Amino acid sequence: MNESRSLAAERGVRGTVERLRERVRRHRRGLVELFLGVLVPLCGLALLARWVVHPEPPALDLAVLGWIHSHASPGRDRLVSWVTDLGTWRGVVPITSALVIYFVVKRRSGQALFVLLSMVGAWILDDAAKAFYGRERPALWNSATSQMWFSFPSGHAMSSMALGTVLTIVAWRTPARWPVLAASALFVLAVSGSRLYLGVHFPSDVVAAWLASLAWVLGLRLVLLPRAHRSPRTRG
Repeated sequence: MNESRSLAAERGVRGTVERLRERVRRHRRGLVELFLGVLVPLCGLALLARWVVHPEPPALDLAVLGWIHSHASPGRDRLVSWVTDLGTWRGVVPITSALVIYFVVKRRSGQALFVLLSMVGAWILDDAAKAFYGRERPALWNSATSQMWFSFPSGHAMSSMALGTVLTIVAWRTPARWPVLAASALFVLAVSGSRLYLGVHFPSDVVAAWLASLAWVLGLRLVLLPRAHRSPRTRG
C-alpha cells in the first residue's frame, strides 16, 4: 500500500514538472522579453538610483559634462536649443497625438490605448521619480535654457525613449520596422544628448530615463500587444 502511494506521488510530481516545462516552453519568448525588457532595466534603474542619491554627483557625470561643454559654441547652442524642444511640444506631443488619433480612426483600440498609456505613464513616472529623489540639476555653467524642476530622471530623455520604443513596436510587423528603429534611435540620442549639452541634466539622469521608459513601455506591450513582436513572416 505504501509503495503504491509512493509511486502515485512520484507520478504526480513528474506530471507537475512536465506541465511546468510545457508551460515554460509555450511562453518562453514572453518570459525572455519580460526578463530582458522589464526586469533587467528595472534592476539597472535601482542600482543607478542608489548611485546618484549622494549629495555629490559622481565623478563620471562631471567628466562627461565637462567634455561636452568644451565643444560648445553659440551656433551649437541655438541648434541644440531647437533640438531639445523636440522632446516636448515640437516633437513628442504632436507625434503622440497623431498616433492616437490615427489608431482611433482606424478602430485599432488596442494600439491607441498602448500609445496613450505608454506616453502618459512615462510622464507621470518621470514626475513621480523627480519628486521622490529630489536631485538638484547641474550648475556647472550658465545654460542656454532654464529649468525649474528636479533632475533625476530626465523627462526629455524619458519621453523620447518612450516614443521611440512605441514607434518601433507599432512598426515591427511592417517592412518599415528597421528604418523606424534607426530613426527612433537617432531621435532619442539627439534629444537626450541635447540635455547634456545644455547642462541641465547629468548623464545618469539620461540613462535612468532610458531604463525606466524601456521597462514601462515594454511591460505594457507584453500586456496590451502580446503578438506585436512577430514579424510579417511569422503571422498566422
